[in-house]
Amino acid sequence: MRYLAPLVLAAVMSVTSLPSEAAPDETCTRIVATGHPDYPIMAFKRGDRIKGAAPLLIAEIATELKVPFDSKYMGSWSEAQSATREGNADMIIGVYYNDERAQYLEYVEPPFAYDPVQVFVANDDPFEFKGQDDLIGKKGVANEGESFGTTFDAFLKDKLTVTRVDGLPAAFDALLSGDADYVVAAYYPVTAELVRLQLDDKIQPLEPELFSEELFVAFSKKSPCVALSPKFGKGITELTEDGRFREIARDTLGEWEAQSFQD
Repeated sequence: MRYLAPLVLAAVMSVTSLPSEAAPDETCTRIVATGHPDYPIMAFKRGDRIKGAAPLLIAEIATELKVPFDSKYMGSWSEAQSATREGNADMIIGVYYNDERAQYLEYVEPPFAYDPVQVFVANDDPFEFKGQDDLIGKKGVANEGESFGTTFDAFLKDKLTVTRVDGLPAAFDALLSGDADYVVAAYYPVTAELVRLQLDDKIQPLEPELFSEELFVAFSKKSPCVALSPKFGKGITELTEDGRFREIARDTLGEWEAQSFQD
């Protein structure tokens, strides 16, 4: 497994420090965030909360800005997006950009990480793969509510046969039972889940990766906290460029793997 490979973090914009005495926006008294319940190590469900490296990053910025922050589990990935669209959550953590989401989300620039998306197959049933065209005519599976960016989403809709399922374990079941030829998903959560389920010797990623997508934090346009978007952008720039987010991600990986083996 290459799960311990370094994360490729976004490095755009110059380093800008957060104000040491930053005051919260008067209209934003608390940030309630949500995220993907099954996207380790970036975000995952623990009880009634969303934990992971991405919420820890945002919590550190919120502390600097003196704004109370809470990261809550609000259901499936589709339901988390709905909560943000409807204004029941102020923020969603760890989301790709697409045009539909941009209608109700204010994306915080820059992205906090790049997330490789790959094709996964059963070890005993691989196929020749050089790029996305090799998926045409095969049966794929992907997580319900997952977007892979505007370009690949359009290709998937027009050219591929992909069934949506509820969660990665269901996707793995479809793959190993022969109901699907491949799973398309982000590399890091899949490999973490394979370790947890002890399936890392049965499923493998194909090379090359399909693409690498930017991971963002975004505010609901219905939230009064959206005015803090530029300040969170400065905080993300600082914490990614000075290496602190890389440390957060590595610590989260270690905790996730330890918990997985206990489970």
